[in-house]
Amino acid sequence: MASVLSAARFHDEDAAYTWVEAWLWPNGPVCPHCGECERIVKLAGKSTRRGVHKCRSCRKPFRVTVGTIFEASHIPLHQWLQAIHLMCSSKKGVSTHQLHRMLGIGLKAAWFLSHRIREAMRGGELPLMSGPNGIVEADETYLWQSDKVKPRNKHLPPPTKGGKVGPGQKRAIVSLVERGGSVRSFHVENADKATINQIVAGNVARETRLHTDESRIYNDALQHVSKHETVCHSAGEYVRGDIHTNSAEGYFSVFKRGMKGIYQHCAERHLHRYLAEFDFRHNHRIRLGVDDGMRANAALLGVVGKRLTYQTTH
Repeated sequence: MASVLSAARFHDEDAAYTWVEAWLWPNGPVCPHCGECERIVKLAGKSTRRGVHKCRSCRKPFRVTVGTIFEASHIPLHQWLQAIHLMCSSKKGVSTHQLHRMLGIGLKAAWFLSHRIREAMRGGELPLMSGPNGIVEADETYLWQSDKVKPRNKHLPPPTKGGKVGPGQKRAIVSLVERGGSVRSFHVENADKATINQIVAGNVARETRLHTDESRIYNDALQHVSKHETVCHSAGEYVRGDIHTNSAEGYFSVFKRGMKGIYQHCAERHLHRYLAEFDFRHNHRIRLGVDDGMRANAALLGVVGKRLTYQTTH
């Protein structure tokens, strides 16, 4: 069976433009400047740039890359598609060094490219999770020492004897996992009751059953859901009937193996994009009928309106 990466769009620039246009312009070209979709002509043979169109309304030229993460990039579009496919098909991610070696581009370019792709994976406005008879699991985890020195929390254990910081000085992450469905993860300043209440109220439907461990930060969650059920991990209880947080624990398992084994380092200001990457792959997994190619195409649909620049534009 031939590899997916042997497809023409991954090696030929014209085929790459044709592929991206088919996905981003399913009903034909649309001018990104004025929104015109009728009076548009393709400047075939009249421009040195590939895929250039001209709008007869605003009289401005444009390509399918305008207004996307591909805009003003010197990296060929077919290499962008390769990078998207690699990041979408690797369960625990692909490091910047690996992209640098495989694509034959500079290390800085590979780092910036990967962050643009993670931005494309970030979801927009999402509906509330679950509903009547639905189950959402909530759990928190801590990863690496925070870049910020936080005030001491008397309710959290002190640093260990080996000098390592306790959870109060680590980066806190809260995830909501819909049983058999999607996940939403949040990098929060502090994992406390106020933060949990805000996250649950803004993302979980009122008719939902919420499953957590015995942590006290979830004690007020019943105000926002129909039923709050817990398992007591400290007593060795992990499953009681259909009550458990195993889905959330499984997600954290993949996330931490990817962050520690593949990426190894992440500045705290970029953590939300790495969470978006792992959330995206979980929400477009094989169990939900999404293969590697479909996952890459779903990421491609998210490139519009998410251009990142090294410096803030004015």
